[in-house]
Amino acid sequence: MSDEFENETFESADAGASLSYPVQCSALRKNGFVNIKGRPCKIVDMSTSKTGKHGHAKVHLVGIDIFTNKKYEDVSPSTHNMDVPRVSRQEYSLLDIDDGFLSLMTPSGETKDDCKLPEGEIGEKISAEFEEGKELLVTIVSAMGEEQCISYKEAPKN
Repeated sequence: MSDEFENETFESADAGASLSYPVQCSALRKNGFVNIKGRPCKIVDMSTSKTGKHGHAKVHLVGIDIFTNKKYEDVSPSTHNMDVPRVSRQEYSLLDIDDGFLSLMTPSGETKDDCKLPEGEIGEKISAEFEEGKELLVTIVSAMGEEQCISYKEAPKN
């Protein structure tokens, strides 16, 4: 036996859960999620065509990317599987805004400093209200290895 594996170290490991899971096209629903062209999208419209002379019923999906708001479309046989992203939504307390990044407190009391301040109107509003001294809760949505702040609200007064 060689000693080459003796000094291996593992800084982190995950549970091995997949970023997405397969679902039959006919089981997808409007306002649900689906991967279209490799991007996590919210389904805003879908229609099913009848079976043709030589084939399956087709499902036409229209989705909006949950991070970029870009519109994607796809057509797939209703019996085929499509990937559905694992989308999670978490609320954090805003501690600080530093160099375009949000410093957040997790529910367990640890800090999280790797989420960017969103661009555009929502980012400007978060910055302005934080500068006024308001305590804010921000909502972070994550899917497919990406995460983004999508909304915020003032923390309730105790």
